[in-house]
Amino acid sequence: MNNHTRHSPAASGSDGRNPAYDDGYAHPEPVEQFFADQDTPRRGRRPQPSKAKRRRRLRRTVVMLVVLMLFAGTVYGVALMLRDMLGLNDVTDYAGPGGEETVFSVAEGAGALAIGNGLESADIVADSATFMEALAAISDGREVQPGEYEMRLQMPAADAAEALLGEDPSIVSYAAVARDLRQGEVFDILSTSTGIPRTEFDALAANPTQFGLPQQALSLEGYLHPGEYRFDIEATATDIITEMVKATTDRLAQDGVTDPSEQYRILTIASIVQAEAQQGDYATVAGAINNRLTPGNTETSGFIQSDASVTYGLGKRSYQLTDEEKQDTSNPYNTYANPGLPKGPIGSPGDEAIDATVNPADVPFYFWVTVDLDTGETKFSETYAEHLQYVDEYLAWCTDHPGRCE
Repeated sequence: MNNHTRHSPAASGSDGRNPAYDDGYAHPEPVEQFFADQDTPRRGRRPQPSKAKRRRRLRRTVVMLVVLMLFAGTVYGVALMLRDMLGLNDVTDYAGPGGEETVFSVAEGAGALAIGNGLESADIVADSATFMEALAAISDGREVQPGEYEMRLQMPAADAAEALLGEDPSIVSYAAVARDLRQGEVFDILSTSTGIPRTEFDALAANPTQFGLPQQALSLEGYLHPGEYRFDIEATATDIITEMVKATTDRLAQDGVTDPSEQYRILTIASIVQAEAQQGDYATVAGAINNRLTPGNTETSGFIQSDASVTYGLGKRSYQLTDEEKQDTSNPYNTYANPGLPKGPIGSPGDEAIDATVNPADVPFYFWVTVDLDTGETKFSETYAEHLQYVDEYLAWCTDHPGRCE
């Protein structure tokens, strides 16, 4: 028979241990219960991460922000590049009213595309296509006429279109008159530039005194001053000739020549200087002509002997003259057969030739000849014998350059 008494669980303590076996020592809690208690927050208090964990979180946050900023910057840069490639950043029109004044030239037969591209290249409009749209919107079938137009840099496309269609009063006719052109050649340029018939200019030249020329003037020859002109679109042939003659007489007045007869004499000599010499030799040739005109000189006996004046009287341009042509006294411009000045100017002298004629060089020369037509080299001499040597140089050059001296 067993001497031990069995105890029921109800007799055990609240902690599950049997008080009958309490040995008086404090026993630790089971390991599982310890860790469970550590992970269970205490009531009324939020758990706090450690400092190391907070630093790690901060670093991750900073890294993410940097990555996001770099990504956003890359996207923005790519967007700008694509806009540039696609032309989305280009200015297509200016706000106006425009800046510095400029002159725009429309060539004969130029279409809207050529005009638009020219305007864009000159920075008058921002975009050729925008200009063409503006032009089409207001043209009503009208076309831009050739000529020179007063415009402004960086104009609105609509304003540029209106100016070129003639709705702006600044439209002009452009004419470029070169030095040494003859009257008929100048009239051809003026007629083409302005649309005024050539016959109107010819009629005005038949009565040159109406423009203040002296009685001995046979025409307007010599008074149609070289230069670039921008005539008002409404200008008449009389207006145009008046402006050109005034440009000539104003230049003479600047040089102190105001008497009409003296102006005519100066222009006659200056036209020969213009035709015969290179610009660097103007004053020397003018001095040599004065020497030839000096009464009593035994080298030329008052004969200028200008090939350019003879060919003018013959109505041609040539370096070669026959003996018969040189002996023809009926040609009033033949300075081989007739002593003194020709009947009048033989072309349009420029400012430099006029200045040189008013202020000729003091030289001992009577003769000159251009020995190289390419370089313009001209040799001067005091005697006819020396001059003939230089003429031989010229003839040798002509032989070496067939067709150049015709």
